[in-house]
Amino acid sequence: MIKENQKLFNNLNILSDAAILFASLPIAFWLRFFVLPGGIVSVPLRQYFVWDVVLVCTHLFAYAALGVYRSFRQKKIIDELKRIWLAGVLNVVLLLSVLFLQKDFHFSRATFAIYFFISVIVLSVKRIVLRKTLRYFRNHGYNRKRVLVIGNGRMAKKYIDAIARDRELGYHAIGYVASVRGANLAGLRYLGAFEKLGAILDEHKPDEVICAIELDDYAHMTEIIAATEKSGTKLSMIPFYAEFMPSNPQFDEVGGVPLLNIRRIPLDNWANAFIKRAVDIIGSLLLIIVSSPVMLVCALGVKISSPGPVIFKQARVGRNKKIFYMYKFRSMRVNAQSDTAWSTDSDSRKTRFGSFIRKCSLDEFPQFFNVLKGDMSLVGPRPELPHYVEQFKEEIPLYMVKHQVRPGITGWAQVNDFRGDTSIKARVEHDIYYIEHWDLIFDIKILLMTVFKAKFLNSEKLS
Repeated sequence: MIKENQKLFNNLNILSDAAILFASLPIAFWLRFFVLPGGIVSVPLRQYFVWDVVLVCTHLFAYAALGVYRSFRQKKIIDELKRIWLAGVLNVVLLLSVLFLQKDFHFSRATFAIYFFISVIVLSVKRIVLRKTLRYFRNHGYNRKRVLVIGNGRMAKKYIDAIARDRELGYHAIGYVASVRGANLAGLRYLGAFEKLGAILDEHKPDEVICAIELDDYAHMTEIIAATEKSGTKLSMIPFYAEFMPSNPQFDEVGGVPLLNIRRIPLDNWANAFIKRAVDIIGSLLLIIVSSPVMLVCALGVKISSPGPVIFKQARVGRNKKIFYMYKFRSMRVNAQSDTAWSTDSDSRKTRFGSFIRKCSLDEFPQFFNVLKGDMSLVGPRPELPHYVEQFKEEIPLYMVKHQVRPGITGWAQVNDFRGDTSIKARVEHDIYYIEHWDLIFDIKILLMTVFKAKFLNSEKLS
């Protein structure tokens, strides 16, 4: 029943999108020429309808290509909205480019601009309302997907706990299949051993099978796949090594043999890397120019406040584990503990002026030159001292993954208040999330959060 409902829902979703898109252009035409001032109709509405049909088709194609119509039980609403806005921008820009090349610009550009905002805003509101409605019904036991779990180990328990914790996802576990009854899943109905899987599928008819067997049970994998394929039931797998996998795993192929990339990241793509580096260069140049008067005042203040160099250079571990020197305005008296000692808000080594520039994060401004050189990025995991890298890589799982990208002046961990004397494990988790989910919009979001919080990196381990 879920499959039929899902198909009907998808069709209605597409048809309602098409209706909204089609209605948006005549509404935009009416607003431009009959509501807003200066409305002189040079092209009648009927000629706009030709482009209206084209826009509906191209939008629906773009939504399908960007995955808007895939099941969104596991997809965040913000991801869906980003795809809708991206498709809208691309389609309107493409339309305006075609009209410009055809020298057919009797059409009103303002009308198409209004069309863009009307369509994406209405479609976005529609999806938000739809999400809230579906989650309400799922929370009350409706539109739930019945799943059968295979396995009784730690990964099976993690999956059961996850869907039980978030009922809004709409999953309901009807039971589990395993060699023996498992103590881990005491609250879930035991349906039988692997040998009975075919009969269990015929009897209970689940919407989906979740295979979460451990390494010891992998000998049963062939019969599990055969049973699900024979019954026509969708099979999804949670590998026993899932805790080591990225959230968005990528596959390669060598001679027909699939290869799972445990740690492929968006910035491995040369186009993504080029965009990020271009933004870093342009952004750091602009920031150096804009902040130069402030940096001059800071340099004079540091020089007057205590003897020693104006710029403090400290070895840090950067991309590909290479050592580089990170720059800061010196905020402490010259001391012999700069490479190993933690600094705190009440550190006696700090000068009065140093305390001021640290509190305002002005001591970080010289790192714009690190970004321009290519040692750092505007956004990324914060770089660490070599002394602590050697310590943390033995204590914190996946700690060294952060060194696959350039370190940043600010990062996802810092804007979420994981900085200074806070959990290293939580910081690493945020850094890995950033690395695996990087896109330009994510960088912009972090930069905006940094500006508005205006308090990152106040407790770094620096002198």
